[in-house]
Amino acid sequence: MTSAALHFLKGHGTENDFVIVPDPDGLLDLSPAAVARLCDRRAGIGADGVLRVVRSAAHPEAREMAGEAEWFMDYRNSDGSVAEMCGNGVRVFARYLQLAGHAEAGDLAIATRAGVRRAHLAKDGDVTVAMGRARLVDGAVTVAVAAEGERPARSWPARHVDMGNPHAVAFVAELADAGSLLAAPVCSPAAAYPTGVNVEFVVDRGPRHVAMRVHERGSGETRSCGTGACAVMVATARRDGVDPAATGRPETYTVDVPGGRLLITENPDGTVEMTGPAVILAEGDTAAGWL
Repeated sequence: MTSAALHFLKGHGTENDFVIVPDPDGLLDLSPAAVARLCDRRAGIGADGVLRVVRSAAHPEAREMAGEAEWFMDYRNSDGSVAEMCGNGVRVFARYLQLAGHAEAGDLAIATRAGVRRAHLAKDGDVTVAMGRARLVDGAVTVAVAAEGERPARSWPARHVDMGNPHAVAFVAELADAGSLLAAPVCSPAAAYPTGVNVEFVVDRGPRHVAMRVHERGSGETRSCGTGACAVMVATARRDGVDPAATGRPETYTVDVPGGRLLITENPDGTVEMTGPAVILAEGDTAAGWL
C-alpha cells in the first residue's frame, strides 16, 4: 500500500455503507488489513465494505468481461475478505460512475466477480440492478442463533438461495427472535456453505411485503443487503406458491430492511431485478501515511 494520501468517497444504499476507492488503472494494492482499517467505525472512515473502482481491462479477474463492461467492482467485506457480489454496492458503484462522469442516466454494465451486472440509473434517483438468476439449492438447512443471557439458543429451518453469493433465509415470528446478531448464526450442515453464508431473518408485513434482518459474512449485521433482499423475495415467493415461470408475468415484492425499502422483481425467465436508492455523501483524502 502506498504511503501517499488515499482519495476516497463515502456512499450508501439503504444504509448499507461503503468506502469507494477510485483506482481506474488498478495500481493500488489494497491489503485485507488496509480494507479493515478503512472500514473501522472508530479508528477509520467506517463502512460495511470497500468498493474499489477499476477498469475491467486493468484487473486480472475482470479482463474477460472488459468487452461488456468498462468498469469492475472489486468488492471487499469490512474484515478485508473478498466477496463475489454486493447488490447495494452495485447501486452505489453505479451512482459513483455517474457522479465521476463515467456514466450517464440510463443503462450501464458493471463487471463483478459474480459476472456482469446491468444497472439502470433512473432520472428520479433510484437505481435498478439486474441481479441475475436466483438458484434454489436443494437440501435441508438449519439456522441457529447463540443463546443470549438466560434465553436458550433457537433454530429455524432455512432456504438455501444462491444469488452469486450464498444465502440462508429463515422465516421467524418476530425480527427480535434473531437476537443481537453480534455473532454469526450457526448454519448446518456446515458443508452446505463451505465459504460462509449470509443469513436473513424474515417476517411478513402484508401481501407481498416482508421485512428482514441480515448477518453478512465478513461484515456482521448490516442495515441492508441487496443480494439478501433478492434471496428473501425468491424464497418468500416460493413459500407463497408464487412462481413467475408459471404465471408468465413478473412478480414484485416489497422488502423492508433496517435502512429503508427495496423493490424486488422476479421475471418469468428467472432473472431478478432490484430497485432502490443510492447516495454519495462525502469525498476526501486520508492523511498521508495513515494506511
